[in-house]
Amino acid sequence: MGTSVQVTPLCGVYNENPLSYLVSIDGFNFLIDCGWNDHFDPSLLQPLSKVAPTIDAVLLSHPDTLHLGALPYAMKQLGLSAPVYSTEPVYRLGLLTMYDQFLSRKQVSEFDLFTLDDIDSAFQSVTRLTYSQNHHLTGKGEGIVIAPHVAGHLLGGTIWKITKDGEDVIYAVDFNHRKERHLNGTVLGSFVRPAVLITDAYNSLNNQPYRRQKDKEFGDILKKTLRAGGNVLLPVDTAGRVLELILMLESYWADENLVHPIYFVTYVAPSTIDYVKSFLEWMSDSIAKSFEQTRENIFLLKYVTLLTNKTELDNAPDGPKVVIASMASLEAGFSHDIFVEWANDVKNLVLFTERGQFATLARMLQADPPPKAVKVTVSKRVPLVGEELIAYEEEQNRKKKEEALKASLIKEEELKASHGADNNTSDPMVVDTGNNHVSPEVAGPRNGGYRDIFIDGFVPPSSSVAPMFPCYENTSEWDDFGEVINPDDYVIKDEDMDQATMHVGDLNGKLDEGTASLILDTKPSKVVSDERTVQVRCSLVYMDFEGRSDGRSIKNILSHVAPLKLVLVHGSAEATEHLKQHCLKNVCPHVYAPQIEETIDVTSDLCAYKVQLSEKLMSNVLLKKARDYEVAWVDAEVGKTENDMLSLLPVSAAPPPHKSVLVGDLKLADFKQFLSSKGVQVEFAGGALRCGEYVTLRKVGDASQKGGGSGTQQIVIEGPLCEDYYKIRDYLYSQFYLL
Repeated sequence: MGTSVQVTPLCGVYNENPLSYLVSIDGFNFLIDCGWNDHFDPSLLQPLSKVAPTIDAVLLSHPDTLHLGALPYAMKQLGLSAPVYSTEPVYRLGLLTMYDQFLSRKQVSEFDLFTLDDIDSAFQSVTRLTYSQNHHLTGKGEGIVIAPHVAGHLLGGTIWKITKDGEDVIYAVDFNHRKERHLNGTVLGSFVRPAVLITDAYNSLNNQPYRRQKDKEFGDILKKTLRAGGNVLLPVDTAGRVLELILMLESYWADENLVHPIYFVTYVAPSTIDYVKSFLEWMSDSIAKSFEQTRENIFLLKYVTLLTNKTELDNAPDGPKVVIASMASLEAGFSHDIFVEWANDVKNLVLFTERGQFATLARMLQADPPPKAVKVTVSKRVPLVGEELIAYEEEQNRKKKEEALKASLIKEEELKASHGADNNTSDPMVVDTGNNHVSPEVAGPRNGGYRDIFIDGFVPPSSSVAPMFPCYENTSEWDDFGEVINPDDYVIKDEDMDQATMHVGDLNGKLDEGTASLILDTKPSKVVSDERTVQVRCSLVYMDFEGRSDGRSIKNILSHVAPLKLVLVHGSAEATEHLKQHCLKNVCPHVYAPQIEETIDVTSDLCAYKVQLSEKLMSNVLLKKARDYEVAWVDAEVGKTENDMLSLLPVSAAPPPHKSVLVGDLKLADFKQFLSSKGVQVEFAGGALRCGEYVTLRKVGDASQKGGGSGTQQIVIEGPLCEDYYKIRDYLYSQFYLL
């Protein structure tokens, strides 16, 4: 029996809702992604709440809200307490994404689902891994290995490979095979015949135009709008696809010598770019190579100005401008406010670079172009004044008095208990140490080393004559230089820190000025909301810069990977059913598309056994180096050890001869370069490799292998038996390992 694998979708199947899936491998429960959307509706997390306490590990694939937005709430409210794994960019940029979400919500509502402290607490449990790093789990997960691989969609985006007993479970959603300005393409195509592949159908019905065509259209429409005197708004995510857009704008502005200003406006914009500057090793090969040669960081922006509040944007010089602002859904954030202001002007343009989340303002505008009227709620936080401020202060005073009364009652009970205990002692007095609210200006060293001043007086027991100050004998140690200082007496403990100095921006304590002013502003305030009807007369354009593989590419990649079992998630019902039918015909016979909370068993049909290689057998095995591995052909008999474990033993008789085995996987494009380096004239012709004048090489696959997958493919040499034939055959054999 193979490794037991069960998959249970918790959110995000047969629709475009956030992604969250429970994958159980031999009883070890993985939560893969923990997403939410910009509505922050707790009812979406109902299935997650049922299983959150049973989760053993959380794997995050991308640093956006749809993949990790529910993590702080789940850890605070749902009982999720498992360790979390991600890449460094997913950790850092995901943290900034959640900061931006919270600050955007707090400015327009009494948002209380989670706080900045909850975000910090959730991300403190994240273990960061590098690409292709094998991490061996311990304890309950003993024997399971997890490894992140390049997804190509967002910076740090991950395809997760989970391995147990030699069988691979691959989780690959939102991957992109195309190489972009700041990202390499996915490595999904390098995986061969995994036991289970979990992937999405989100883009299976879409086919994209060529990149050069898209880039040209993107630049042309921006230039046309700006030259006509209009402004351009690009609603974006906080720290995901916006990075590619920023590089596109920087490149286009440099090529066209444009002078119109570009503003990137989020609560964490400076922190985002600061972090990204340090993530060059996670980006495309061209960026890393360019930095090695010129030492110039591609994210040292020349044309894009970073802003953290709308006041800075309002104070910018008049004239056409491009504004990149979060959130992409237009449900909150700076993009919402700017859209309301600019929508009525026919000269302006709102350029969507990704599909809006379902049931959001962005999605509604994309589905029904203008002119039209839309109802929007405009909210802002304003300080309390007049009677409202007086009422607020009175309420706060009342709460403080109630808290003080409760504290005094509790202290009185403690004093009574202390007094009763001291009646049986001979102590001359009782010192009240129950008061924790000691003024730091009075209490000596802040860490509690010498808090000997009495604030609330003395409570002498009945046996004492009068209260007395305590007298301590000086037991300090002295050396040749004077009294020995204990450094611990001068350490400020965390609980003594001023709680008002909340931190946000990054984990190193850096604060964006706008963010700091927002967080540290403790003036009484309220949220004022106004429902308006906005006449949308501006231009609305959608151009696909989501950075996902399109339907044609997805089908080709799945045919090449050829998983034994395929699970489809995250996509509309139409897209999911379309990809399911295609894969049943062309990829593998076992394709599943489960419903929410439907558990499917995708355990491998293969029989796997653990065997021990005996010393007698291994002493006669000749291992050959094959890249990072050593391989050998073994003829053996199955026996048992003293512990009844299966063991491979040397065969008792002479082993029968076996056919030669060529180990390796050759790409014709690589072999073409190799032959060229050997002086052989070579070219591609009709899908085959024409070598010299007479010899042709072509790859053929077994008809039973759908899509010409791996393992059954062969390279056929065609041509007359001449000198070139034997020379090219020798070159071909040299690319493999012979057993």
